[in-house]
Amino acid sequence: MTTGDPTTMTGLELMRWVQTELPTDIPSIGRLLGMRFDEVDHGRIVISLDTRPDFANPLGTVHGGIAATLLDSVMGCAVHTTLPAGAGYTTLELKVNYIRTARTDGQKLTAEGTVIHAGRRVATAEGKVLDEQGKLIAHATTTCMIL
Repeated sequence: MTTGDPTTMTGLELMRWVQTELPTDIPSIGRLLGMRFDEVDHGRIVISLDTRPDFANPLGTVHGGIAATLLDSVMGCAVHTTLPAGAGYTTLELKVNYIRTARTDGQKLTAEGTVIHAGRRVATAEGKVLDEQGKLIAHATTTCMIL
């Protein structure tokens, strides 16, 4: 698909378009945080980013909201890959478990989201965020409403 019209693409086509075209002219949370779409498959997404000092909480480590945003993104985008053209979704519930802190010095964080169930009206997914050493930073589950 060469167009950026999301209404004409399936969710999988749209996510692959984002991965290959890297649209920098479209405002998004991904652009703001420097997210990279590393892998895009049906029901599965891998996104990474490099931490930076702007991500710091008052203690000087990566704010939990960064991990939560990564998790919401990979799980939601994984759900999106299962949808037909013209369909959308929204997060109904997000449950995050934080395991350990992450540094703000440019370390790569990698998040993976996988669909557990994709129904007509509701989808569920799970996700995890790992640091460069493969250590678990956070994991989560989500429930999405299909629109």
